[in-house]
This record gives sequence, C-alpha cells and structure tokens, in this order.
Amino acid sequence: MNKILMKKELSPQVFEIMVEAPLVAHKCKPGQFIMIRVDESSERIPLTIGDFDREAGTITLVVQEVGNTTRHFCQDFNVGDTILDVVGPLGTPSEMSKFGTVVCVGGGIGVAPIYPIARAYKALGNKIISIIGARSKDLLTWADKMAEVSDKLIITTDDGTAGHKGFVTDPLKAMLEKGDKIDYVIAIGPVIMMKNVASTTLPFHVHTVASLNSIMVDGTGMCGGCRVFVGKENKFACVDGPEFDAHKVDFANLMQRQKMYKNQESVEYGCGGHCQCVEE
Repeated sequence: MNKILMKKELSPQVFEIMVEAPLVAHKCKPGQFIMIRVDESSERIPLTIGDFDREAGTITLVVQEVGNTTRHFCQDFNVGDTILDVVGPLGTPSEMSKFGTVVCVGGGIGVAPIYPIARAYKALGNKIISIIGARSKDLLTWADKMAEVSDKLIITTDDGTAGHKGFVTDPLKAMLEKGDKIDYVIAIGPVIMMKNVASTTLPFHVHTVASLNSIMVDGTGMCGGCRVFVGKENKFACVDGPEFDAHKVDFANLMQRQKMYKNQESVEYGCGGHCQCVEE
C-alpha cells in the first residue's frame, strides 16, 4: 500500500499526485516509470515518474484522465488514500552524459517526465534548451519547474495564448536552420509530436531520442503488448526502452498499435466509442 500525500489539479483532467514510495524513490533514475494498480478492480497502467525525493521517500506523478482507470484514480482517490500496487522502477534509465547543448522537447503531459531528465543533464554540465508545448495556456504544465532547470525555456501553444503560436517543432527547426549548435535532442509527448521532432532533426543529423508510450500490460517484457519496431527490429518499450533512437522508430506502426483498443477504451470511459476522448 502506498499513501497519497499530495494531490492538485494542474489543468482540466490533469492532476499532480505525490505518492509515498520509499523503495522506488531510493532506486529510480530519470527516464524510468512505474506500473500501478489503484485497487483490486483496476487494470495495471504505466505512469512515468515525473519527480522524486530520495530523502522524503516520495515520487510525483502527473496523470491525465484518458480512460476509465485514470479517471477512477484522479477522481476517486485523494490525500490519505492508498494505492494497492506500485511496481518499479521499471525501464532503462535515460542515457546520462555531458553531450553539450541538449534540447528537451515536451508536449502536453510529456513535460512532466522530461523534467527530471533535463534536471539531470543540467547537473552534468550540459546547456539545456527546453521547448514545451500544449494546445493552450490552460493546458501547460510545470513551466515553472522547467524554467528552473533550463538555460533557455521556449513555450509554444497551438492557439497562441502563451508563448509562440504554433508547434514545438517550429522553434526547433528555426534553431537548426540558423545553424545553432545542438548536440542532442530528447522528445516526450504525443506520438505524432515525437514523430515530427524526429523528422525535423533528421536532415540535420542531430541525434534524437524519443520516449515511447506504447500500450503496456505488465511492464516487464512478458506480455509483448508494448512491441515497437526500431531499426526494423522488434523491441519492447518496457524493458528495451522506453527511450529509443527516434530516427529509427517506425512511428506509423506505433500509431497504428496505439489505436488497437481505442473503441473499447472510449466505451469504458462512458462516451460510447464515438468521441475523441482517448489519446492517439
């Protein structure tokens, strides 16, 4: 049992939840995730560790309501309640090195998992340029935290209500075309965003990594549900990743696999399978 110590709403249907998990907090590294089962009636779901405090023994999750289980977790669990199962840390940690200039691209709630990665790269002496984006100002998360660990923070919104009007790839492309020195790019967010980041950096031969959010059931490489094609090889995002060379990822296959259970998920969410509530 893991107790919820803090909960706050960051934006509509997105919650920051701090959980007591001393064993996970002691061992986890940037880029890793956990699998949780909130109660006996719930499915297992993967959640990336957005922050951790080893001394306090806590981990922080940023959870978006996109299905029945995440809605149940966000709406029905509050401070003082306990989560039935927290398993982790899982996955291969982010590669840590002094690359030089690192661009961290976070879209939507992908800003949360990219935060500890940017913080770690900054501590290693890298220059950190962070580009974070959302559909609108109200949906931006952790901009203040990203500013603290970045030498430069660029904000984009689809509707222009904050920062640059457009997509996260716009300032990235502008920097590359201008000839700015960029040694490493990491992208976390919607699959289409990561695909576009990879397409943007490919002509400039800048090493780019994407953290893949494929469907997971157990998180330990047993079920094969998170299979992805990387460099024409089958990989499991849960144990071989979640981070992979973005220029080798078959994003078309990944997007197709992400839609496998979309109708069932939307029915469980209560919309009858006729809306766009489930993320693609």
